[in-house]
Amino acid sequence: MAEAEDIFLRAKQRTFTGLTEDEQKEWRGPFCFIQAADPQLGLMKTWREGDCDGGGDEWTDEVQLTQQAVEAVNKLSPRPKFMVLCGDLVHAMPSTQYREGQERDLKVALRGTDPSIPLVFVSGNHDLGNTPTPETVAQFCNTWGDDYFSFWVGGVLCLVLNSQLFFDASACPDLRDAQEAWLEGQLQRASQGPGVTPKHILVFQHIPLYLKTPDEEDDYFNLQTATRQSLLGRFKRAGVKAVFSGHYHRNAGGFHNGLDMVVSSAIGCQLGEDTHGVRVVVVTADQVIHRYHSLEQLSGRGMDEDLRKLLQA
Repeated sequence: MAEAEDIFLRAKQRTFTGLTEDEQKEWRGPFCFIQAADPQLGLMKTWREGDCDGGGDEWTDEVQLTQQAVEAVNKLSPRPKFMVLCGDLVHAMPSTQYREGQERDLKVALRGTDPSIPLVFVSGNHDLGNTPTPETVAQFCNTWGDDYFSFWVGGVLCLVLNSQLFFDASACPDLRDAQEAWLEGQLQRASQGPGVTPKHILVFQHIPLYLKTPDEEDDYFNLQTATRQSLLGRFKRAGVKAVFSGHYHRNAGGFHNGLDMVVSSAIGCQLGEDTHGVRVVVVTADQVIHRYHSLEQLSGRGMDEDLRKLLQA
């Protein structure tokens, strides 16, 4: 159990196997990682029954799918540098009936992750509430780790953001302002120094900036236009390569002005025509290449051969 618990301790401390933070700032060649989203324990039954607000009393399906994802990722060679879960870890909102059980069972499912593959947790609207409060943010941080932070891996700077503070921070404006100040400092240092210049800058958040185009109408599944355009401009100026998100329970996204907006479907409940899966991301010196793999495919054949070859360069 000590080793299993260490998975979550390392997630909170953001420590990566065998290297110091300064060593992680050095480019050491191509690598891969896994982006997953929305295991959302409890949603599948409630979606089938049309009671997404009041249900959530069963989550066996999501536990099995999460275990399948973990087993498939563990078999990959070379091993991913990390696996990031981009929000909505569970379906039950903070302080509701099934929250504790869903979080407990998700941790049990994730404990099978190989210790050499660190886990990174991103907060979603179901993790914090649609209108987060200081209390719900603190609960998330206590259970899964900070709601926003940065880490380096293989010469790449990764920024994890709390997108709910962009969506509705009316109950916690001080937390929104703190993240804004921190983010601005991170982007300035990454683009202007002092310090090491990252090979790439990647952002992870739950809510996409947009689903298909930057000028699309505001929707439950994207960020509001003013916030979206502001972030797009700031990310572009800083040289951000890609933004990875979930929330939509379908694959979507687009490429605009050199910035890749990646929207990945779910480990758990599917709201479109995609299958349960995760995204394999390969990072080379010049590119960030990614492809969604179904859990069945990843379990049976591993990552696509052309992606594997990029890792051998």
